[in-house]
Amino acid sequence: MILRFLKLEWKQFFRSSYFGKSIAVNIIMALFALYFVLVFLGIGVLGFSILKKEYPEMDPFVLVNNFLIFVIVGDLIARYLLHKLPMLKIKPFLTVPIKKDALVHFVLGKSVFSFFNVLPLFFYIPFSVVLVREGYDANGVLGWLFSLMLIVLSANFINFLINKNNVAFASLLTVLGVGYFLQYNGWFDFGSFFGDFFMGIYNYPLASLLFVLLVLLLYILNFKMLRKLVFLDAAVASKTEEATAMELTWVERFGELGAFLKNDVRLIWRNKRTKTVFLMSFLFLFYGVVFFEDPKYDGKMEGFLLFIAMFITGGFTINYGQFIPAWDSSYYKMIMSQNIPYRKFLESKWYLMVVMTVLLYLLSIPYLYYGVDKFLMITAGAIFNIGFNALFLVYMGSYNRKQIDLTKSGLTNYQGTSATQFLIVIPVLGFPMLLFGLVSYFLGFNAGLAAIVIVGLLGLALKNVVMNGIEKKYIRDKYAMIHAFSQEA
Repeated sequence: MILRFLKLEWKQFFRSSYFGKSIAVNIIMALFALYFVLVFLGIGVLGFSILKKEYPEMDPFVLVNNFLIFVIVGDLIARYLLHKLPMLKIKPFLTVPIKKDALVHFVLGKSVFSFFNVLPLFFYIPFSVVLVREGYDANGVLGWLFSLMLIVLSANFINFLINKNNVAFASLLTVLGVGYFLQYNGWFDFGSFFGDFFMGIYNYPLASLLFVLLVLLLYILNFKMLRKLVFLDAAVASKTEEATAMELTWVERFGELGAFLKNDVRLIWRNKRTKTVFLMSFLFLFYGVVFFEDPKYDGKMEGFLLFIAMFITGGFTINYGQFIPAWDSSYYKMIMSQNIPYRKFLESKWYLMVVMTVLLYLLSIPYLYYGVDKFLMITAGAIFNIGFNALFLVYMGSYNRKQIDLTKSGLTNYQGTSATQFLIVIPVLGFPMLLFGLVSYFLGFNAGLAAIVIVGLLGLALKNVVMNGIEKKYIRDKYAMIHAFSQEA
């Protein structure tokens, strides 16, 4: 039965229209996957010697164990955001004599071979081999490795239970944030506390068998949860939800533009993919925490720090703006059939990106803690995002020709992605870094930031002129876009 399911999955994958239309995207994602595999493999092979060289007074194995808890929680967060759970279209199977238990076992078994479960092994296994070669007890290392493999499987099944649960996601972020904060300020050694636990598994390898019970328990819980859904009446029953109204009366003060802004805000909040972009933009706020406190970037890699500063305030602008107006693709034909000013439709997108950039900038004020120079980078990046990037992304939207299904998950979903999205990255992030690098090399740091600010302010000053040109471009391409968005994704 399992072989039959696998055969059907194989046929579905290669016969789907999505496969033929997204070969280039699949190749790019495969290259990304290969890159991460090589990175994890390299860390696994060389990590021990690097840690021994950088921290000669400490045991590298102890150091790794002290950071494992952060890795595990981070893995759960990454799964929540990026991991697409395996799907099986069960409706065709519900009317044929196939055991429903087999369907559930297949879905759960299929999830075990996820890339998220395989990738950590490229670190854990080589690192374990290095540990044995360095003289660590082989039985202890095997017990340690076995427990980590079971923890990876546990995270896989936990992801089923907390899938898209905002409370669980917030709890994971809180645990990671509080743990890092306590560790950073020296109030509680969060890492060492759990590091002693993992060292205990190394000292007592049989303790790793406890994780077998954990995996079995999580598997049973997932099986019972999914088994309740495998019924014909559940498959065909209509889902009834209580409608929630969003008045947004405060937007009406913008006049005719307010109607478009109101629709954009509702679209973002009511659909999975746009809501994901919105929430992810607040995660980009924490980029600086990782890099700004590292002294190796100061005075040496300021261009890279500018890249981080751009993302702190531009996470929403970049991720939302690159798919304008594809967000409206499902009803773009209806919009274009109305007697509406095209200019207001486009300006609503620009104002939305500007408002979000300003909001993120205000939330980034605590970065003054890392120094005025870092905050000046963030300020320059915010002005550039408002004055240049927002206008440029609206213009590039006239080249978008792929429909987007807003009801689908926003992560690991590349529907609507084309060469346009990859080309956008060059001017949006590459141009400010290049400009800053050239000017700061000859005239100094402050002059480099001033150049970024001048470009942003120039874009703001010429906003109406540029928007006139953008409007004409959209009008010229109006019917080509309507035709493209009418095609099935």
